[in-house]
Amino acid sequence: MQTAKFQVGWMLLGLLFAAWVTAQDLLPPQQLIKQTSDQIQQELKKINYKVDYAKAVEIVDRYIEPHVDVDRFAALVLGKHWRTATPAQRERFKKEFKTLLIRTYATAYGEYAEWEVRFKPLNLSPETTKVTVQTEFVQPGKQPAQVAFRMIRKGDGWKVYDVVVEGVDLIKNYRTTFDQEIAQTGSLEALIDRLAERNRQAFQDSKKASSLAQPFPRA
Repeated sequence: MQTAKFQVGWMLLGLLFAAWVTAQDLLPPQQLIKQTSDQIQQELKKINYKVDYAKAVEIVDRYIEPHVDVDRFAALVLGKHWRTATPAQRERFKKEFKTLLIRTYATAYGEYAEWEVRFKPLNLSPETTKVTVQTEFVQPGKQPAQVAFRMIRKGDGWKVYDVVVEGVDLIKNYRTTFDQEIAQTGSLEALIDRLAERNRQAFQDSKKASSLAQPFPRA
């Protein structure tokens, strides 16, 4: 009897995940995710991101930054620390945190030459101000990755303010990590300095890797 229940459960789950939305039926928040993903994919095909990491970051930044609510993202990540931060600290944190996000996305996108984004049905009304766009990133030879984009309506458009990858919420994950670092260092300023150093080091390391990957020095 228990086995039968499990079988029915898996059948229903299979039907649920089979209900993907066709491209022509995508709603505005979904269209934004698809368009941005397609643009990044096409641009990254033109370069070797491991050789030109800075260019990959620039590409991802160009297409993602306009559609991310960095203020909301940063405030939710810092939580209580955001409320006590000075205006200068907030600006510095937003700058370094955005760079961290863009670097992370550039690396993730760059690892895959091909991917397809599938979308689950979305309920949207004129009064809706927040949505969660459920997607599945499908890559050849890889297990599909479940990715949810939490988005908020801003004027006539939509912006992402959180991402959940395979059940891991970026806001909660970063908040836990940053809380621990602030507790260890004793200040938000020290955390921001660490983020800035990590970002600087990442670009420096990429430059070294790029020079090693070049068979001949550039003129």
